Amino acid sequence: MMRPVKSLLTISLSVLLATSSWAAGTQSPASSVQLVKADAGLAFTADLLVSRFASWGIDPEKNLASINLKDSWKNFRKNKEVVVAVVDTGIQQDHPFLAGNIYVPNGKASSGNYGMDFSNERATNTPSDSHGHGTHVAGIVKSVFPEVKILALKYYNPKASGQKNLESTIRALRYAVEMNVDVINYSGGGPEASVEELRILKEAEKKGILIIAAAGNEHSNIDDKKNAYYPASYGLSNIITVGAHDENLQIIPSSNYGKNSVDIAAPGYRIRSAIPGSGAGYMTGTSQATAFVSGVAALIKSKHPELGFDQIRNIILSSSLKVKNFEGKILGAGKLDATKAVELAGTVSEKLPALAATRAVANH
Repeated sequence: MMRPVKSLLTISLSVLLATSSWAAGTQSPASSVQLVKADAGLAFTADLLVSRFASWGIDPEKNLASINLKDSWKNFRKNKEVVVAVVDTGIQQDHPFLAGNIYVPNGKASSGNYGMDFSNERATNTPSDSHGHGTHVAGIVKSVFPEVKILALKYYNPKASGQKNLESTIRALRYAVEMNVDVINYSGGGPEASVEELRILKEAEKKGILIIAAAGNEHSNIDDKKNAYYPASYGLSNIITVGAHDENLQIIPSSNYGKNSVDIAAPGYRIRSAIPGSGAGYMTGTSQATAFVSGVAALIKSKHPELGFDQIRNIILSSSLKVKNFEGKILGAGKLDATKAVELAGTVSEKLPALAATRAVANH
């Protein structure tokens, strides 16, 4: 079934707010960098929390508004290399913030091999990003988990029809599943379901691949079937559907919502991240919120590779911070909390041997 071009609103609304480099009037990061450098035990360079490519979504001085990231980096140890497939508009291959994170399944990452471009009939290994959205989303994922590996899969072609972009999306999703990535970040979608897309996402479910999907930017209640937004609305056990909130802990006006359909909210208003041209810029939308959740999922999977997709999904949702303003709009009225999620993941991991032993006895 055809998805009209307007269904790509998750992308088009966001990029309108992009600006280049450091915005006038933005607080200099110098004092904040000195503050976070004083904290011992962080696994990653502390100034990443307030760098030119970082946003208020991870700023340790933003208290409740941010995803509470800093303490999740304490005593972190990478036990698995985690690959997040970013199905989007491509990526700037040599961006200074992202160049070291690019992953390719075959060969070595280079200017001629840095992902897959499915936006035209013939697929290539050079998913360049003339739009900016894909680079921005990848930058957010990296800002949460600095050692994440990004598999850039381009589907979006501004000259293509909605149906052609859907077909390209399906090719990108199929490739990600075939490559057995750990997480798929898909910050797009539309109002029409697709039998083939659903089939591929069910295959991802069987393989244990987590899908982080944008709730969409139509300011609609997607609990209502006539407002459904796919793939977020498929309702599979491996999908986390993400809405967007601002610094005042309000669901942003454009974000779709639904107390039964939108699983969690994350920062999505004027989010600074990487953009093509080796710069930084601002975008707004559920696309940005989705990337924060993908980053936390990757962080957990890297530290606790023994956890399955269902456990990681439950951990992220169960550890969310309840916000009164989200009641009636977000399942459990929860916002993303990275530190609580990583802590809960540790607790669940510690209990796994005992649970396995109990099951073994029961099945004996």
